[in-house]
Formats: sequence, C-alpha cells, structure tokens
Amino acid sequence: MDLQLSGKVAVVTGASKGIGLACVDALAAEGATVFGISRSADNLAEARRRVEFTPVAVDLTDADATAEVFAKIGVPDILINCAGAARQIPVDELSSTTLHAAMEAKYFTYMHATEAVIRGMAERGSGSVVNVVGSGGKAANPLHIGGGAANAALMLASVGYAKAYAGQGVRVNVINPGLTLTGRVDDRLDAATRASGRPRYELLSEMVADIPLGRPADPAEVANVAVFLASAKASYVTGAVITMDGGTASII
Repeated sequence: MDLQLSGKVAVVTGASKGIGLACVDALAAEGATVFGISRSADNLAEARRRVEFTPVAVDLTDADATAEVFAKIGVPDILINCAGAARQIPVDELSSTTLHAAMEAKYFTYMHATEAVIRGMAERGSGSVVNVVGSGGKAANPLHIGGGAANAALMLASVGYAKAYAGQGVRVNVINPGLTLTGRVDDRLDAATRASGRPRYELLSEMVADIPLGRPADPAEVANVAVFLASAKASYVTGAVITMDGGTASII
C-alpha cells in the first residue's frame, strides 16, 4: 500500500532506539524525509548505522531547547512522539521527586514537542501527530503509578488537541502498546523483581502468558500502525486511542 508519504517531512522523538527507531525506519521506507530526535548524540549516531535520517540531539524536557530545535526544522507534516519513559518503581519507593520525574520524562517531553508544531500545522491547514503512549494509562499498576498517571494525562491531552484542531486539518491520535520488545522491558522486570523478590525469567514468562497472542509485540508492528495513522490513508481518524496489546485488555 502506498501511504503517500513521499516528500513529506516527519519528526520522530525517541528516535534512537525501540519503537521510535522503528518509526524512523518505516517512514524512511515510505519516502519521507525524517528528522530523528533523541537526547543522546551517541545513540543517534548508532541508529544512523541502521537507517538514513537527520539526527537532532536535544533534551525534550527543556521546553526552550525543544522550541529552538523545531524552529530550525520548521513545521513538519508528521510528528510521532516516542520520547521519554517513566521508570517503573515499587510503590514503597515513590516520592514527590519520582512522581515529578515521571511527568517530566513522559508527559512533558510529548507536550513540549507537540506545542512546538501544532499551531503551525493548524495555520498551514494540515498535519498529523501520533503519540505512542502505553497501556499503563488505562490499567492501574502499583509498579507504574507515576508513569501510568503520565500516560493517562497524555491520552486526555491528545484527544483534547484532536478536538481543538480537527477543524484546521490537524489530526492527533494515540497508540497504547502493551509488552513490546524494547529496553523498557528490562526496566519493568527490574522493578517487578525488586518488589517481589522473584527471578526475572519467571516474571517475564508470566507477562507473556497473559497475552492471548502468546508473544510480545515487535517495535516494527507498532511503527506500522503509527505510520498508517500519520498518513493520508487515515485521513478520517483523529482523537482515536488504539490499543496494541495482543488482545490482553478485556475492557471495551
């Protein structure tokens, strides 16, 4: 399927690894010009050995630095946000510091990038934002209170932006992946091991056993949906929150 992305300009945050890098790869394969953002220049350099894109190193928790970078890039046709991951923390280790850190890492990184482009998209009359969030915003987990709260806030903000800017040609959608084979799985397992004292292999087996499809997602599978949502083929989809958890969720 031709997603009609040839010649489009796309920005992917969290582009140096995991789902973000998979999105860069998928967009480049469709002919888009891709800017990949990460706070680590070294990680970006490593990622460029796998796929061609323009690397941009910036810490998205810094609103001013984010605005400056996007001013140089210009208003893209597509923004896919994957940057930032709130660490999973056992409830006994939670504090105001860790809760603030969770919001800075996950919520504000997305909001700073979105704020930098969405009004320009609206003035132009076109644009698509896809926020890769996470299923933890819908199901409370004692190991993921800070991150889950950030995810829930992102879903509400995303749908709010979608409603606010739909009449100006801007679409905003959310993907909530479940267990996906990225480095974040290690963080999740570390937190679960500290909380329970059980071995990692045992905990991972239980996580997979709860997935009806019988396996975690591959980052490329999430990227395929993100790029479709960003494309003109999804031109009537906005304000959607799409779950990708292999059939785990039992809530309609």
